[in-house]
Parts: sequence; structure tokens; C-alpha cells
Amino acid sequence: MPDLPASHRLRAGRYAEPNRVYLLTTNTLNREPVFADFALGRLVVHQLRRAQDLGLAKSLAWVVMPDHFHWLVELENCSLRKLMRETKSLITREVNLCSGRSGQLWQQGYHDRALRKEDDLVKMARYIVANPLRAGLVEKLGDYSLWDAIWI
Repeated sequence: MPDLPASHRLRAGRYAEPNRVYLLTTNTLNREPVFADFALGRLVVHQLRRAQDLGLAKSLAWVVMPDHFHWLVELENCSLRKLMRETKSLITREVNLCSGRSGQLWQQGYHDRALRKEDDLVKMARYIVANPLRAGLVEKLGDYSLWDAIWI
């Protein structure tokens, strides 16, 4: 593989399939802990729920960490590119408006992983929502409020 910038490597070979489950991850620019501010983290939650309400993707599990989010989705009526572009753009607009920030909020691109049918979705959801525990942000999951999963 040629030595391409990270954002181009992430897009190489990307293929989105309706009704397939994907784990999506994206980071803030320079891994700035923007969402350590609970109110700004709730803006991310609002946009994840909006995407589901619009029928773009069914949210199976998610967690908003201080400098990134993980989102387990079943893709519905859009592409991965559209889902992430819209979601990140709307989050940026709301965060900038509410916090007095301006400019870019996210690193370019995002990571996606298509889950195979045999992958254990509940296990993946538990892994996602346990991120705050592994990061040492809380001692028990109930102490962190920026997560959800349909099974838990």
C-alpha cells in the first residue's frame, strides 16, 4: 500500500451495506477532551439520537468519551459517509454555538468496522459502554451517563 495520509488510508476499500452492523469511532481534533464538559457531551447524544429518529441508522450502543465517541449502528437509509458527515457536522455546529468555540472539532475521517453475522453484538456493546471504566473515568458504569445500549 502506498504511504497515504491517515484519512485516505481509512477510506481505502470502504464499503457500506444497508442493514449491516458497524462499529464507528471518531476523535476530536488533537484529541482535545471537549466532551469532558457534560453539557457538550449531551449535544453528541442528541445527534446520535437524531440520526436514528431520521431513519439513517439504528443505534445499538454508544459511548461519548471526553475526546471521541464509539457508535454501534445498524445502517439503514444512508451511507456510512453521509451518516458520519452529517452527524459530525451537526455536532460541530452545536458545540461551537454553545461553547463559543469556532472552527474544526473533529479529526478527519473516522474508523469503521463491519461486524460479521457471527460477531456477538451484546459482547461488543458491553465493550463499548465499558470504555469509561477502562479509561479510569469512573469506578462503576452507573457513575458515567454518556452511554446507552439497547441490551443493557
